[in-house]
Amino acid sequence: MSQAADRTAPVRCEISDAVAVITIDRPERRNALNLEVKQALAELIDAAAADPAVRVIILTGSDRYFVAGTDIGEMATMTPTSHTLQATDRVFNVLRRVDKVLIAAVEGYALGGGCELALCCDLIVAGETARLGQPEIRVGIMPGAGGTQRLVRTIGKYQAMKLVLTGEAVSARDALTMGMVSEVCEDGQALARSRELATTIAAMPPLAVRAIREVMQQGQDMALDSALALERRAFQMLFDTQDQKEGMQAFLEKRAARYQGR
Repeated sequence: MSQAADRTAPVRCEISDAVAVITIDRPERRNALNLEVKQALAELIDAAAADPAVRVIILTGSDRYFVAGTDIGEMATMTPTSHTLQATDRVFNVLRRVDKVLIAAVEGYALGGGCELALCCDLIVAGETARLGQPEIRVGIMPGAGGTQRLVRTIGKYQAMKLVLTGEAVSARDALTMGMVSEVCEDGQALARSRELATTIAAMPPLAVRAIREVMQQGQDMALDSALALERRAFQMLFDTQDQKEGMQAFLEKRAARYQGR
C-alpha cells in the first residue's frame, strides 16, 4: 500500500510497505519547529501510530536538513503561560506514547528541538556531515523537551553536561562514538538507509518487536533485578503467540516465516 502526501504542507506523510515517512518541509527556515509544524507533526505521528498497516515510522527533514532547532522568532516573546496554553510540547508527548519503532533520518543539523526530536526515536541514522547538539543555553534557556534527560541516559552525565552547558554541536562521527546515534552513512543517504532498516524491522514478528521496545524503555529506569524479571516475563509470554510457533517452524523447515502479529 502507498499513500500520497500533500506536497504543499509543512509536514507530510507517505506510507508504503508498512513504513510511514514523515517529512518536515520548511526549507526557508532549515525546518525549524514552529507551532504549525509541531501541531502537524503531532497529528501525523498520531495517525501513523494508529494505522494498523504501519509498523515503522521514519522522521526526516527536507532540503539537506533534519531540524535546525525551534523557531526562535516565534519563541522569543512567549511566556510560561503561553507554553502551557499552546501545548508546545505536544509532539514530544505524542512520541512518548507511540508503540511502533521510530527512526530519525538525520542530515545537516539536528539542533535544539531537532536533536530532542531525534532523541525520541529508537534509532538515529545520520549523514556524514550532520551535526547534533543542544545550543539552548546560548539564547538564555535550556533544553525543555527531553534533551537533558534523554542525553544523560544515552551518553552519560559527563558527555551530556558538556553538550548542554556549552551548547556545542558534535559531528555525526563523534555522536556515533558517544553512543548518541545508531549509524553514520554517506551524506544524502540517511533516509535511504533508514528505509532499509525500517523494511528489515517491519518484516520481523510485530509482537516481539513491541515487547523488545517496551522492555528496553521501561527497564532502563529500573533496578537491574526488576528489569531482568520484566524481560523474562515478556520472553515467556511470546511463547503463547502464533508468531513464535511460525518463526520456529519456519526455521526448522528452512523457509521464510510469515508473521501475522498474533
